[in-house]
Amino acid sequence: MQYSYSYVIRISTDNMKDQIMKPTLPTIVLPLLLTVIAASALDTARLEQLTGLKGALNQEEGVFKLSSPRTDVKVSVDGWTMPPFMGLTSWAAFKDGMNEKTMVMGDIVLLQDEVSPAMSAALDAGLSVTALHNHFFYDEPKVYFMHIGGEGTPDKLAEAVKQVLDSIKSVRSSHASPSRTFGAQPLPAESSISPAPIAQILGSKPQTNNGMVKVVLGRTVKMPCGCDAGKEMGVNTWAAFAGADDNAVVDGDFVVLGEELQAALKSLRKSGINIVAIHHHMIGEEPRMIFFHYWGRGPAKDLANAVKSALTTTKTEKKP
Repeated sequence: MQYSYSYVIRISTDNMKDQIMKPTLPTIVLPLLLTVIAASALDTARLEQLTGLKGALNQEEGVFKLSSPRTDVKVSVDGWTMPPFMGLTSWAAFKDGMNEKTMVMGDIVLLQDEVSPAMSAALDAGLSVTALHNHFFYDEPKVYFMHIGGEGTPDKLAEAVKQVLDSIKSVRSSHASPSRTFGAQPLPAESSISPAPIAQILGSKPQTNNGMVKVVLGRTVKMPCGCDAGKEMGVNTWAAFAGADDNAVVDGDFVVLGEELQAALKSLRKSGINIVAIHHHMIGEEPRMIFFHYWGRGPAKDLANAVKSALTTTKTEKKP
């Protein structure tokens, strides 16, 4: 177990002038007053045991960081085979926090077919998923990065990280080469989605175009200019349906408050909807909004009900 200690020395301000003037005051007192050593009581050996990873302790910050280079796959970026050192390493950093809780933050390197299993594993284990995005252009196979966070006991957090990493290994052990599709049956060449059931389920009048159906629901934020931005300015949740009623695809975007994000993600993942990006669209808005994009396959009614269930976790207003 790793330990370091903090020392605090308090000197009364009474008669401070006289004390400072005395030549007998030890010259080491001032350096001691300015010295603060961060404390860390993390059982680093235990964290390594639970995750199966090796880590390094930063004494100054009191952080123990575990790393997992993606040596199991070869990734090229712009035609160059990229070593894990250049940004293909998953990591999880642990730090003792307030109220006797430990905090973990991390970034998980994922191929496309690993994202949904890894996200479900993280959410089911009690971790928060805070971002999902790419770092590169022209990467083969495509690589995504999922940021995670959480608070709790060190053992629980380490076990959660292990479950995320195990989900990745499970995907790769079942097929070494990354999948190129979600595996659903092909969509019909022409769309024929019935708008009425979608409107009834989502409680809003849809837009239609060549057999496709879209519902757009707005929210309002205050921008730094002092003006409001709403649905038509892009502050919206939308769901677009294509294909046939019994063989459809839904894609779209959710706009959520930070405190709504995890519940909405969990709802869609439990419905089998794939999350494909989590990020922000604006800077300086109030309240702060997060956007995430999704993609799902199945009967149109099932997909609409999945979207509806996720909407109930947010404060998005449904208007006729």
